Formats: sequence, structure tokens, C-alpha cells
Amino acid sequence: MSESTTTQGAPAQGTAAQGTAQQGTTNRSTTPTGSAFTEQIQQGWAERPAALPEPRPAAAFAAERRARIAAMHPGVRLVIPAGSLKVRSNDTDYPFRPHPDFTYLTGWGSDAEPDSVLVLDPVEGEHRATLYFRGPAGRGTTEFYANPAIGEFWVGPRPSLEHVAADLGLATADLGELEAALTAGGDDAADALVVTGADPAVEAMVAGANPDGDVLARDLSELRLVKDAHEIAEVQAAVDATARGFDDVIADLGEATRHERGERVVEGAFHRRARLDGNAVGYDTIAASGHHACYLHWTRNDGRVREGDLILLDAGVEVDSLYTADITRTLPISGRFTELQRRVYEAVLEAADAAFAVVRPGIVFKEVHAAAMEVIARRTAEWGLLPISAEESLDPEQQLHRRWMVHGTSHHLGLDVHDCAQARRDFYHEGTVHEGMVFTIEPGLYFQADDLTVPEELRGIGVRIEDDILVTADGAVNLSGSIPRTADDVEAWMERVRSR
Repeated sequence: MSESTTTQGAPAQGTAAQGTAQQGTTNRSTTPTGSAFTEQIQQGWAERPAALPEPRPAAAFAAERRARIAAMHPGVRLVIPAGSLKVRSNDTDYPFRPHPDFTYLTGWGSDAEPDSVLVLDPVEGEHRATLYFRGPAGRGTTEFYANPAIGEFWVGPRPSLEHVAADLGLATADLGELEAALTAGGDDAADALVVTGADPAVEAMVAGANPDGDVLARDLSELRLVKDAHEIAEVQAAVDATARGFDDVIADLGEATRHERGERVVEGAFHRRARLDGNAVGYDTIAASGHHACYLHWTRNDGRVREGDLILLDAGVEVDSLYTADITRTLPISGRFTELQRRVYEAVLEAADAAFAVVRPGIVFKEVHAAAMEVIARRTAEWGLLPISAEESLDPEQQLHRRWMVHGTSHHLGLDVHDCAQARRDFYHEGTVHEGMVFTIEPGLYFQADDLTVPEELRGIGVRIEDDILVTADGAVNLSGSIPRTADDVEAWMERVRSR
């Protein structure tokens, strides 16, 4: 990584991350400040091509989404920040990822600019959309070469206002005009709602906003529960890239078994595919081998990968639009399940298939989980693990079978791996399933290595099978159904990939 310089000529509209960058580099700056250097570096640059792009495919869908949220709040200014850079360590930041509500309403994904803000202003009975962002600094400023947080010498060129306006089909304005726009009118300014948690500086500009809490984020989460055609296509693209990543992992399992931290080899193989076919991963990859598979969110990925064990891989590629997949497969590292591993695996698959079978428009979302739990309770009772019957265990006051599956069976999926998080319970867990919803089905069984309530031979076995489901008018489509699911198909898949 190149050594940072001091920050000079930074714009007045700053961020916490930029401030940290300034503080973290001033004591080691070597940037020349003399007039001769300044004059020399500000000259001799070619003009950039000025051709404007055609609107990206997401633009028309984003416009429809803006119309829907605006119709829910007539006469109210709506403010949706993208958010700012977040510090990772001293003067280095995490890769920027805009707030999902911002991406949903603009179509601006992995190429979005930090600190951007979408404003929907009520004008003559409608809402006028304006996207405020930091345009490129002229070569006559010091920002472009001396600001390590946002200068293009450091992070690359920023697009022009005209380019983004054409690309997204939105009116654009310089970020420096935002505060005046949000405070214009004084006491007569429009009522306002702002999505909170993304950019405190923007929230502070919108005086008197959100008198009833963050209803804007809530309403957007509830709109996002049903996906449009563009969103469904993006999730499918993420699923398809994830499938290729699973192939890559299987191909590298031999190397993983030879490495002291074989789980890191697995994680690395998948991350390589994510970078090749998408933007990144949608969440930290779980590469859990052996008894680590019993830890639901194992992301340390520092363990051995041993022949004879299972490895649980929970991973998803996030494509450039920021839609992500979320898929889990549990693989026998040797290529073949043992009889006991197969028995557990097939019980989990039976639960997944039972949940899938009930999916259709009009059911209540929680029924998907209930269908899976009936199988988990029945199988654990048959294996003698429950001190009561399966029917008794399914009583809400009992739930003893949940010892071996404490998580839920499904969650919505889209711009976030756990999507639509601000939706009310009546719309989510207790809500009606509608055509166009996308969610996971992911039952599991996890017998931890020190669980004395199960026979010794079960201890250390963890299995989860997770697929991404699209609700259709007739039932459901398994978007990840091309990735082998049955025990026989998994074994054949592994043999096929390894023989290439």
C-alpha cells in the first residue's frame, strides 16, 4: 500500500473517515507544497471522454420504487443517505458499501460514491428526485493529489454530475449544495423523513425529521419484501456465481486437507470466485469443518480440513448491484458420506423439502419454519434424543428438539443477506407470503462435540442445507436448485469436479 500524504484542500463537507485520514497522515507527509510543484502537477492532463452512457437497466426500476415510496408520504421530504466511509484502522477505510435503501431507490451499487444523498422533494403534488454527490475535483485544486481519502490520485476518478444523471436517470447536484437545499424555507420547510444510521451529519441537517421514529426505513423494508424483475435477475446472477464458487471449493479440497488452516483455503477459493464473478461476498464466508460446523456463525475459518469429516460451506457472492446469494451445502471431505453422516444429512434434506412444499402465495411466512420443525422433531424423537414425543416437543412451551436447531428456517434475501430488517413483525414473521418474495430455506442439525445428550457417534456432526427461493403464482422456484442437494447427487458432483 502506498504511503499516504497529508490532506490539503479538503472540501468543507467532510466525513469522520476523512478526518481520521487527515489526522493519521500529517505527521509523515512528504507532499511538496511549493508553488513550482503545485503549478507543475496541475498542468499537462488530457481531457477525459465526455460521451454520456445510456441509462443502466436498474434505472427504470429504481424510478418505479421512488414513485411507490413517495406515494406513501405525500407532502413530505424524503432523505436517503448512502452513508460514509468507515474507518478500518487509522487512515485506512473499509471498502465503501452504500446503504441498501439508497441503492434500492437509485440503482447505484458498488460504484456509488461515499456521502451521496438522495432527496425526494414534494413539489406541486409530486416528488422531485435529486441525487447529491461529490463530483470530480478540478486539476486546479490540491484535493485531487493531496487528499488520500477522496483524491483521485489515491482512489481513482469520480464521475461527473452529467455522467451519473445519464447513467441513473436522475437529476444530480453537487454535494456542497445539500445543506442549503435541506434547510431552505426555515420554519416553512416541508415535513421530512430521513433514513437513520447511515450518515449522522445528514440527519443533523434535517431539523425536526422523523417525529414518529424511522418510519421511512420501515416502509422501505416492507416495500423491499417483494422483488421486482430486475431484483430477481440480480439474485439469480449472484446464485449462479455462487454455484461456480462451490465448484472451485470442491476442486481445492485436496489442497485444503494438506494445509494447517485448511478452512482458510476453502474460504480463499470461494472469495477468489466472488471477486472474479461479482463484487465481493455478501457476508463473511462460513467454512466450518468437522465440529466447527456445529457453530452457526463460524467465521474464524482457521481449522483443519480432515478426510472423513464433513465441511459446512455457507457462502454467497454479492454482484455489482449489491444483491447477494446465501447458500449452504454440507460436503463429505472424502467425497463419500458415512452411513451416520448420510442419515443426519437426509433428515435435514427432508426438513428442507417439507418447508419448500408449503411455499405458495397466501400462507403465513412462519408456516415455512413450522413445516421444517415437524420433520426435525419427528426425526430426533425417532433417534431417541427426545425425552418426550415429537408432538409434545412441538408444543410452543416445550420445543426440546430446538436444542439441535436453534435458528430459524428462513429469512428474506436481496440487497442484504438478512434483508428487510426494519419491516414490522406483522409484515415479516407473521406476514403473508406474496408472489415475488425471495427468501432462504435452511434447516439444520448440529450435535456439538461436548453434547452429552446425544450418542457419542453423533457428536461433532453439523449439517445445514440452504437454498434461495422465489415465490411464484403457483408455488416456489428454487433459484439454487442447480447446485446438487441430495446425498447421492452431492457425491456425484464432488467426483465430477475432482476428475476434471
